[in-house]
Amino acid sequence: MAAPRALVVLVATFLLAASSRASKYSREANEGLAAAGAKRRETGEFRVVRLNQVWEKAQRLHLSAVKLAELHSDLKIQEKDELSWKKLKAEGLDEDGEKEAKLRRNLNVIMTKYGMNGKKDSQLVDTNYIKDGTESDTLDDPRLEKLWSKAKTSGKFSDEELDKLWREFKHHKEKIREYNILLETVSRTEDIHKNVINPSEENLVKEEILHNKHRELKDKLRSINQGFERLRKVSHQGYDATSEFEEPRVIDLWDMAKSANFTEKELESFREELKHFEAKIEKHHHYQKQLEISHEKLKHVEGTGDKEHLNRNREKYAMLEEKTKELGYKVKKHLQDLSSRISQGLQHNEL
Repeated sequence: MAAPRALVVLVATFLLAASSRASKYSREANEGLAAAGAKRRETGEFRVVRLNQVWEKAQRLHLSAVKLAELHSDLKIQEKDELSWKKLKAEGLDEDGEKEAKLRRNLNVIMTKYGMNGKKDSQLVDTNYIKDGTESDTLDDPRLEKLWSKAKTSGKFSDEELDKLWREFKHHKEKIREYNILLETVSRTEDIHKNVINPSEENLVKEEILHNKHRELKDKLRSINQGFERLRKVSHQGYDATSEFEEPRVIDLWDMAKSANFTEKELESFREELKHFEAKIEKHHHYQKQLEISHEKLKHVEGTGDKEHLNRNREKYAMLEEKTKELGYKVKKHLQDLSSRISQGLQHNEL
């Protein structure tokens, strides 16, 4: 009997030590994230001067904690693309200036998206992960408003399904908005282009850039049309019990992938990758919720004057902020890669 008891004690001691080590490593990792964030704030968040300027401007705006984290992720993607472009330019591989023009366009989209382009009505609608917000938010499109009104009163959706459908409607609204921002950028470029009287080699290069912009617009418009048809179908018929995905961005990608020039094996591989991508998005959403809750708590504690409690909440908030930024960047980078592969498949269809 002594031997089994000794074995139980040994196993329990081992598990306790392992748990203690895991907790220690987790705590050290979180502290490392917060320290990395503090170091970046001292030296500059980004390695590109103009992106630091955008970030500093954003700090002066009244953006929510979640929206600031989202902006940070967008700027990290922009930084990655700009640094890659600088390397290409040094090697003489962007002679027509197409990639440089796309970078400027993307930065314009970011500035407009977060209300930093000087237009009061351009700011992205804030996402609140604590409150539902479906009653006060608007979709800014009569067709969408009509579909949503019918879906809400149809009796075909549970409360959980209505929340899911609302996320799809809001995602569709943002797709339309980003398309309009890009369209405005293209229109400005074309107006300048039309005012040039003498054709030259430089103007032929500009035409090629405009052609590529139009291709991007075409891809976005195709996605919008497919998305609307899906919303119309779901609003009238309800959700299919066999639906594979729940996250709007993943549903979009899957619908587009089925229209692209993928073999059956490639499509199956893409489906599996989308499942991993959806899990990554769900994890990011979890941290966004925690960040918002932490921010609310921090504001409450700041009014109490309890320094010890305040420091603990600041540390937790800093850790959640860094984790949310990190996951946001990973999600956006993965989305960028997946979208690029689908775009290539769709272009192949057109050849």
